[in-house]
Amino acid sequence: MSSTTPLQTGNDRHTGVLLPVLEFLRKHAPFDQMEPAHLEYLAKRLRLSFYARDEKITDPGNGPASKFFIIKQGRVRGETPSEDEQVSGNAWELVPGECFPIGALLARRPVRTIHRAAEDTFCFELDRDDFDKLLKLSTAFNDFCTRRLASLLDQVHRQVQASAATNMGGDTSLNIRLADRIRRAPVTCRPESPLAEVLRIMDAERIGSMVITDEDQRPLGVFTLHDLLSRVALPGLPLDTPVSQVMTPNPLSLPPTAYAFEAAMLMASRGFGHVCVAERGRLHGVISERDLFSLQRVGLVSLSRAINKASDIGALIKLGGDVHQLIGQMIAQGVSVAQISQIITLLNDHVARRVIELCQAELGTPPFAYTWIAFGSEGRQEQTLKTDQDNGILFETPPNMSNGEVRAVLLPLARRINEALAECGYPLCTGNIMASNPECCLSFEEWQARFARWIDQGTPEHLLNASIFFDFRTIEGPEQAVERLRRWFTDKVKGTPRFLRMMAQNSLRNRPPLGLVRDFVVSGSADHPNSIDLKLHGLTPFVDGARILALAHGITATNTLERFRGLGKLGVVPRHESEAWCDAYVYIQLLRMRHHREQQQAGEETDNFVDPDKLNDLDRRILKESFRQARKIQSRIELDYQL
Repeated sequence: MSSTTPLQTGNDRHTGVLLPVLEFLRKHAPFDQMEPAHLEYLAKRLRLSFYARDEKITDPGNGPASKFFIIKQGRVRGETPSEDEQVSGNAWELVPGECFPIGALLARRPVRTIHRAAEDTFCFELDRDDFDKLLKLSTAFNDFCTRRLASLLDQVHRQVQASAATNMGGDTSLNIRLADRIRRAPVTCRPESPLAEVLRIMDAERIGSMVITDEDQRPLGVFTLHDLLSRVALPGLPLDTPVSQVMTPNPLSLPPTAYAFEAAMLMASRGFGHVCVAERGRLHGVISERDLFSLQRVGLVSLSRAINKASDIGALIKLGGDVHQLIGQMIAQGVSVAQISQIITLLNDHVARRVIELCQAELGTPPFAYTWIAFGSEGRQEQTLKTDQDNGILFETPPNMSNGEVRAVLLPLARRINEALAECGYPLCTGNIMASNPECCLSFEEWQARFARWIDQGTPEHLLNASIFFDFRTIEGPEQAVERLRRWFTDKVKGTPRFLRMMAQNSLRNRPPLGLVRDFVVSGSADHPNSIDLKLHGLTPFVDGARILALAHGITATNTLERFRGLGKLGVVPRHESEAWCDAYVYIQLLRMRHHREQQQAGEETDNFVDPDKLNDLDRRILKESFRQARKIQSRIELDYQL
């Protein structure tokens, strides 16, 4: 039977009772981020309650939630009342410092979970009226309750970014508005200005580029020192030539509200070193690669340019270390996982395209159109530093050739490309899902027939293939046939509920590793004792769940985050729920990237196994909450398909 004790009476503000409560709260999020006055407001209104082992603390049958609980001592088990939790494995545990049931209090509804004392347990309790008042008083508390996982992730990023700024001597974040990155007013000239005048201004102002504008300060072009060499000195143009004849017209432009990351990606994808910052067409400033990467040894734009201009495979191999160093810098600075994934994707795509170009120069370009396709994590744009090849070819068959004849031309080239990519640090696929495999080098009709067979038959092997091949995108070559194939198979899967149900059933075999006796279920293998496979048991439930739900609702995106957000936009799930799934997926991917970076710095082989006992309290808490979100996805799938 539970019992409740008030913490203090009257004006007893700083007695020996209240101070230990404040000390306890300051050890745990979000209370460690709250202002002292707000924390004291909370502590003064808490009551301490005792619950004996197996006693219920909350129950869906008790009406709308009326209390906010913070575990002080003991453990609390969460159970779904419709299932035998010991058998299903869908129970989880909360430990000291964790709180519940936030969602039910915010929504004014009954809890959906039975919270039961897993052992003799003490909880701090706060009445709902006081909970509501604290939401209005404390921004930190409100932020945590309304976007709980995102709030914890923000705390991790702030810590990492502060450390990076200290170690690197300044603000290195790419999550800053361009308006805050502009170092000086733009130096401009008119299009009729002679080169001699432009060069004198550039020398006096010590700048490497000049923006050419009209009378209304609208950017018309950019002239750089590189242009001076390639367009003036080498052709031998006279210095009275108007700058408009040698400038690069229609310069890249972003608004002041855009982020530095957007500028970096735009420069890297287009191969330019400068971006104009313009609002309503008027120039505000210029951002250069140096502005973004001045404190880093390796810059995204210069590295992209070096990859695109690599003279041979050997040159690409040498750039591999720079790719890893740049990604390591980004991880150390707390750059978001979505941004890091985009950077890795951009660089990997540059490498793949340059390898294709070099191999075609070596063996000859086929006399017909073909498209190089990526599958799996590369197709989802979710690669990390540990990634192997999953690729294929979709080709157009000329009227005078058969599919077999086209394949005979393409396979030697594909084999050379696969081998060259392996030399550049992208291992060959052990499952032979590569363009050099005749089964992965197919015409549109052959890919269509292959996908149709998997969808119609749905054997275990077909389900495994679907989890890899159904996440595809174009790397190089015409995109029209690839997009047509995507639209066709999305409609085909959506119209085949039997196959979707089989995919759903197959995905539920891999449960998130939450434990009853301790926080996590860990491996007992000799190779990776006391560890969790972050890829198999952490990320895969999200990836599989996003794929199934997206295909069921006709969402053509392949990226996991885009799929979740698409579900939120369509109203398939509430937006706050889809965003929580995104936050959970992002955190596990971040933890995996950090783990890979630490292993590389130690000269170790990278893997996906993490010992949760070696994580700090904040990381353990976020990881546990992330696994709970994976269970919510699986519960949604079980409900949708009555599994």
